[in-house]
Amino acid sequence: MTLLTARDIRKLAADIGLRPTKQKGQNFVIDPNTVRSIVTAAGLEENSNVVEIGPGLGSLTLGLLEAGHTVTAVEIDELLAQKLPSTVEKFAGSDAPFQLVNADALRVTTLPAQQHTTDVAADTTDSAANQPDALVANLPYNVAVPVLLHFLETFPSLKTVLVMVQLEVAERLAAAPGSRTYGVPSVKAQWYGEVALAGKIGKNVFWPAPNIDSGLVRIDVTRTDRDPAVRRRLFTLIDAAFAQRRKTLRAALSGWAGSPQQSEDLLTAAGIDPKTRGEALTVADFERLAAVDGGATAPGPPAEDPSQ
Repeated sequence: MTLLTARDIRKLAADIGLRPTKQKGQNFVIDPNTVRSIVTAAGLEENSNVVEIGPGLGSLTLGLLEAGHTVTAVEIDELLAQKLPSTVEKFAGSDAPFQLVNADALRVTTLPAQQHTTDVAADTTDSAANQPDALVANLPYNVAVPVLLHFLETFPSLKTVLVMVQLEVAERLAAAPGSRTYGVPSVKAQWYGEVALAGKIGKNVFWPAPNIDSGLVRIDVTRTDRDPAVRRRLFTLIDAAFAQRRKTLRAALSGWAGSPQQSEDLLTAAGIDPKTRGEALTVADFERLAAVDGGATAPGPPAEDPSQ
């Protein structure tokens, strides 16, 4: 098997009349060595069942297939979705363990069982569901965090995640408490498991080259208790804590708790100083506060943009 080169990428794009746009976050990896580095950084077990989001023209798809993994690719763009199966067949063979789901990743709730074909409809209601154990993707910058959190929530079978995102977003996802970049994405992602930066990707390995560097984020998923009500309550609390970053938690959580005094009482009961701020709390601190008996049920203030 050979991976896609810069010449291959440009030819594939020309074949379908594609002009990459910033609006769709279309930046295609054109360097085979970078693709192999991404696959290596994922550290997947042998013969993993991988879901890939936004495969584009197929650079990473072929890298995952080359490494011996099964790939279900989710692509929203119809033009790209129509081209990818023939690209996989040409470069990886007609028997490659690959299938394509032409759908919006944010609306995907199940994946069809592997059919070993390259033409799977977007209807993913088949009872023989596909339970991926890994997510590896070059996520479009404009929807990276919402898509990542959606898949972590929707597919508890995931054990390993390796995503390439805007470097600034990567740093926020992996930020530690007390850091200025620690916020909503950090806490929510870290609720699912161990989050770490896994590398930095320069601009020149993409076509077209973006204006900023990219970063690799690896998540070793360890969360086993997935009670939806508990998660919703916790995530509402997290949103409230960071909606007004400069305020103390006593003030920031007053809407969530019902009043400043109720907020203070809950924080004190959880062993948290009411004068501290959200960025000082660990995931465990947030969980403890959310679990305090008699806690808040109010919806809280508007959530912070998860990409911030």
